[in-house]
Amino acid sequence: MNPIVSIIMGSTSDLPVMEAAAKFLDDQKIPFEMNALSAHRTPEKVEEFATGAQTRGIKVIIAAAGMAAHLPGVIASMTTLPVIGVPIKASLDGMDALLAIVQMPPGIPVATVGINGALNAAILAAEMLALSDEAIHEKMVAFKENLKKKIVKANEELTDIKFNYKVD
Repeated sequence: MNPIVSIIMGSTSDLPVMEAAAKFLDDQKIPFEMNALSAHRTPEKVEEFATGAQTRGIKVIIAAAGMAAHLPGVIASMTTLPVIGVPIKASLDGMDALLAIVQMPPGIPVATVGINGALNAAILAAEMLALSDEAIHEKMVAFKENLKKKIVKANEELTDIKFNYKVD
């Protein structure tokens, strides 16, 4: 089994957030890898990763970073693979990371999810893969249908909650 999604984080301190992406990909049976690489501390390793990812079979990269948050943009500058940035709430409530990832120059796009939005990053990666993989497409259709069912069930459960002035 070879990975088709790569989850990259600036340091293992990002792992508690990024586990949500890993769990989703694992649940969907989408092969992935996880690595810690730093745009500032290991730039040569980042370059080696980014320039070799497609050759190794990677199709989508999820890159998480906090604070200065250069990792997603640096990776995007070195590959034509889609990069999904996950801003990590490390300082300034994560706004510094969000703005650093979102404000990429023309020609170097990074799809960006919300602060600590690792789950949405994995869902977006799966949706990208679903464009050319029917099995993943079917899993995503089932996933979205399950989301609908959860809301319908939650709404039904609200009818059981009683208050003196709640009108049913």
